[in-house]
Amino acid sequence: MRRRRAALGLVAALSAAAPAPLPAAAKEQAAGAAKQAAGVPTWFAMALAHSEIGINVAYFWSKGATLRAETVIVGRKIVTIVKGDTYYAYDATGREGVAIGRSKAAIAKDAADRRPFGREIDVVLAQGGEKIGEEQVGGRVVERFRVTDDAGRREVWVTQDELRLPVRVEIFARGTGKTISTDFLSWTTALPIDDAFFEPDPGVRFRRLSFDEYAARQFTPVGPVPILYMDLLTGR
Repeated sequence: MRRRRAALGLVAALSAAAPAPLPAAAKEQAAGAAKQAAGVPTWFAMALAHSEIGINVAYFWSKGATLRAETVIVGRKIVTIVKGDTYYAYDATGREGVAIGRSKAAIAKDAADRRPFGREIDVVLAQGGEKIGEEQVGGRVVERFRVTDDAGRREVWVTQDELRLPVRVEIFARGTGKTISTDFLSWTTALPIDDAFFEPDPGVRFRRLSFDEYAARQFTPVGPVPILYMDLLTGR
């Protein structure tokens, strides 16, 4: 119950500002709340990434194991939807993209009670990362973990509670000497989200490939958009 009530974002403010719902809307909200109580957690977060080339903002929503992410790259809104056995990535501006079958390994990791994003601490620990201390980030005490190897250095700052929410991630690539820092903001949970929100926009033209067809291309670009969040496609 504590997990469902944890809300670090904008839910309270939005609720206070919203007009009184009509009966139909109230009924829909009640149905959404009942679905949440049945054990289908929803999450929202905003990620602000800083690097030598500038700043990028990404938005993430999830409902159980289903994900929708949006970011703008060179003026194009890139939408990623990961749902069941299919990974969608498309340019909402140009109305085209790719639909790729997910690997069995990726699908096997899906779980209704496991966020499909914001799991950086799992990655760092799996790579041999260790806790190196505690410090304040954004006015709260968080734990800091680090792993260093031939590829470079990965660090993640996470909340001290059982949710282990990432607050900051920093990646240094030894090969390029470049660093990318990402701050996660507005963490919100128990947010009613309609299932239709995780459907691709109508009218988008998709190039469809099986996972084997995509893997045979050595994971090179296959369409008009980049493949982001590769682990949700490959399971690696």
